[in-house]
Amino acid sequence: MKTLLSYTTAFAVVALLAPASKAADIVDTAVGAGNFKTLAAALGAADLVDTLKGKGPFTVFAPTDEAFKKLPEGTVAGLLKPENKAALTGILTYHVVPGSVMAKQVVELSGAMTVNGQRVDIKVDDNGVTVDGAKVVTTDIKCDNGVIHVIDSVILPADKTIPETAVAAGSFGTLLAAVGAAGLAETLGSEGPFTVFAPTDDAFGNLPAGTIETLLKPENKQQLVDILTYHVVAGRVYSPDALAAKNVKTLQGTTIAIAPTESGASVNNAKLVITDLDASNGVIHVIDRVLLPTGKKADAKKMIFEAISTGVPMFNAGHHAACATLYQKTMEQVMAGTSDSEMRSHMKMVLTSAMRETCPMERAWTLRRGMDQMLVRLP
Repeated sequence: MKTLLSYTTAFAVVALLAPASKAADIVDTAVGAGNFKTLAAALGAADLVDTLKGKGPFTVFAPTDEAFKKLPEGTVAGLLKPENKAALTGILTYHVVPGSVMAKQVVELSGAMTVNGQRVDIKVDDNGVTVDGAKVVTTDIKCDNGVIHVIDSVILPADKTIPETAVAAGSFGTLLAAVGAAGLAETLGSEGPFTVFAPTDDAFGNLPAGTIETLLKPENKQQLVDILTYHVVAGRVYSPDALAAKNVKTLQGTTIAIAPTESGASVNNAKLVITDLDASNGVIHVIDRVLLPTGKKADAKKMIFEAISTGVPMFNAGHHAACATLYQKTMEQVMAGTSDSEMRSHMKMVLTSAMRETCPMERAWTLRRGMDQMLVRLP
C-alpha cells in the first residue's frame, strides 16, 4: 500500500514531462509520457482530445499501452473504427471522473461516478488499490486541468440494457414476463437512465397463489403497469444516494422509502439483497419482495395482497405466531373498512375459527385460507 500510494514515481514522471513552472494538461501529459499511445489514439478517434484539454478539472484512470494489449485481439482496432465511435466514447469516459481526486481521497472511496454516467468500484486492501479490478500502479500525476492515476487494465462499462442485464442474471424470469405483458420492455430498454428495484423469481413466488396469472391477463394490464412502474425510478440512483434520499419518487407517481437496517437496507418492506448492478441505461438493485403501490386510497385487495406477501417469508422462517398476528390484524382492518355484509360475515367466521386454534401454525393457515378466499371474491 505504501508503495502504491508513494509520490516518488508520479513526481519523477511529471518532472520529465513539464517545466517546473507549469504542468501540462492531461492529454499533453499522457502523450509526453510515451506509454499512452493507444489511449491518445483512442481519444483522437472519439473526439475527446479537446474535452480533456479543457478547463476541467478531471481525474483520469489511464490505461497504459500494455493494458490495452490485454484486451482480446482485434478489440482496439475495432473500437477505433468510425462506426464504433459511440462505444469507444463510452469506454473512455468511463475512465474519467469529474473533479481532481488525489490518491489520499481515492483510498477513502468505495466508488466514484464517471463522466460516462456509470459508477466505478474502488477497492482498497493490503494489495493496493483497484478500480473495477484494474490495479492502480502510479498515482497523482498532476496536470494543469486535473490528475492522472495509471492503471494496468482497461476498465469496461456495462454494455447491456436493463432487460438484457436481467436476462443474463437468470433470476428475473417472472419480472421479465411481467414487463413484456405490461408493454414496458421497450421503455426499460431505451436510453433512460432508470433505476429498477428488481424482485427475484422467489419474490414473485411468495405472492398469493394465482396472483401472477391474474396480473398477466390483458384486462389487468393497467394494474400490472402500476405495480411494475412502482419499482422504477428515473435516473441512476446508486445505493449511497438512495439511502441519503430516504424517499424517492417512482414512475408510478408515488414514493418508496429506503432505510438502513441492521442487516443492510430496506425498500418499503422489502430487503435489498444486491445493490448497484450497472446496466448501460441505468442501475438495478435486487429486492426479495414485490412492492405494492402506496399513496393512493388503500383497498381491501391491496391490503390482503401485501399482508400475504409479507407473511409468507415470516411463516417459512418459522415465525408462525407473528404471521398469524399479521393476518389477523389485516383481516380486522379490512372488516372495519368494508360495508359488504357478506364479506364481513365471511371474515368474522374465519377470525372466529382461527381463534379456536391453539397452534400458531394452524391459526396462520386458517387465516391465510380465509384471505385467499377473499381475494377470489374481491373485484
